Amino acid sequence: MTSARMRTVLSGSLAVVIPAYNEQDTVGDVVRVALGFTPDVVVVSDGSTDATAAQAARAGAHVVALPSNAGKGAAIHAGLEATGATFVVLLDADLVGLTVEHLRTLTEPVLSGELDMAIGIFSEGGFMTDFGNRMTPHLSGQRATRRAWLLGVPRLPLERWPEPAITYALKNDNVRWGYVELPRLSQVMKEEKRGFWQGVLYRTRMYLDLLTFRRRRKQDAQPDAPGHGSG
Repeated sequence: MTSARMRTVLSGSLAVVIPAYNEQDTVGDVVRVALGFTPDVVVVSDGSTDATAAQAARAGAHVVALPSNAGKGAAIHAGLEATGATFVVLLDADLVGLTVEHLRTLTEPVLSGELDMAIGIFSEGGFMTDFGNRMTPHLSGQRATRRAWLLGVPRLPLERWPEPAITYALKNDNVRWGYVELPRLSQVMKEEKRGFWQGVLYRTRMYLDLLTFRRRRKQDAQPDAPGHGSG
């Protein structure tokens, strides 16, 4: 894509949406980098009890504050509804080392029409974050896609961790998607943010929730039992 075409797209048709729960230490830096790429940056504070919302606002983001912790899916959905952009970039709020070049790398395949969704994978950012990201690349929070498609993902606002729902929709809709490497980018590990044992507990709950997505989806797909229709 030419630089002129990129500037046209970024002038009002691309937004960055950052779901955040208690990320006061890092969200401001992520916002400032994102604002160097597009003026439309939305942070959704998902019931944060720290200064996440204040730090995001101070950095220049449009902040949507949810009254309680509803989960990442609900936060992303709220962020999508807060912008009218054609394209959207999703970023985690705890990224370390983010640059505008990372955002260009992530969005280029989508803006050029090569892919419908690009998923960012860490490289050279740190052993643990690189390892975890490459073991489960489909769980990456760094993505670029069309806002309208993402809004149509079934169960998006209902899933505390929406990545399996997005992956299922990608495959079911025959969407063109692929991975792009984001060198020297990492994020703060949950064990660092919450303390080791609290971090392990949080991670365990996250994976249990992710692993039970298929069951929830199948339950949604079951027809109402006889005599119990919505009428």
